[in-house]
Amino acid sequence: MSSIKLWFRIIRPQTLFASLCPVLVGLIVTHMLIGPTGSLARLTAVLTAVSALALQVLSNLINDYYDYKRGTDKQGRVGFKRALAEGTVREKSMLTACCVALIVAVASGAFLCYIGGWPIVAIGATALLFAWLYTATPYSLSYLGIADVFVFLYYGVVASWGTAWLQYQADGLTLDLGKIKPIYAGAVCGLISMCVLAINNIRDMEDDRLAGKRTIPVRVGKKRALGLLGVVVLLMPVFAWLAFGHGWTEAVIIPAGILFYNVCKAEGKQYNLCLLQAGILNVIYVGLILLDCI
Repeated sequence: MSSIKLWFRIIRPQTLFASLCPVLVGLIVTHMLIGPTGSLARLTAVLTAVSALALQVLSNLINDYYDYKRGTDKQGRVGFKRALAEGTVREKSMLTACCVALIVAVASGAFLCYIGGWPIVAIGATALLFAWLYTATPYSLSYLGIADVFVFLYYGVVASWGTAWLQYQADGLTLDLGKIKPIYAGAVCGLISMCVLAINNIRDMEDDRLAGKRTIPVRVGKKRALGLLGVVVLLMPVFAWLAFGHGWTEAVIIPAGILFYNVCKAEGKQYNLCLLQAGILNVIYVGLILLDCI
């Protein structure tokens, strides 16, 4: 039981809303237009969620392993504790866990590729590539400070669009981008995930600077990084309006604004609470979409 609890913590369950919510958004938006789906589409929906979660767990584990190897994660860090840095698991065990997550992602993704064709093959292949490139190479996305763009795409617009595409393909229909606008709907999830990354990087900016990790806060400083975070927050109701028109979803600005205020006031371990609030913000956004559907 203690081992299960340990690995549950290692996969960072508090972060998994980032991959699950854009899938849910794609499913809800699709349901708004085509109504109840068949059994194949329902199976596809479940495996889409499984694949998305497996890819994020894989990315989290790779991130832990290579940040430890580079010395970025150390014992007693301000952020959530990392198993390798704390010495609670061995490197071999972490690599084994990476392999398990990869197998789950590939196995579920193979079915999705069969249903969705080449667009899903492209999404799956690039998602695996970027999960590896995030921290595993000398030119890692997170160390170059350009990971924010890929977070916006793959935890937002790509995930929601891909989910909608799969649902239409499973039901033998043609996706109408202009009508569904899954890209706009998913963009809000992508912006929320950018907030998660920004909070994480602002919290760790001094350690990252020492480790040579050139995140946006390291490059531009805390004050400008907070300014950029404010822009991200302001864009959320804009994309919500583009996707759904005037309605409940625009109210996402309220919890997002509260989050921004809390981040501006945070110090040290208080950023960890802000990270949890950012994860909840994704769930709130999904709830607001459901209110618009009523």
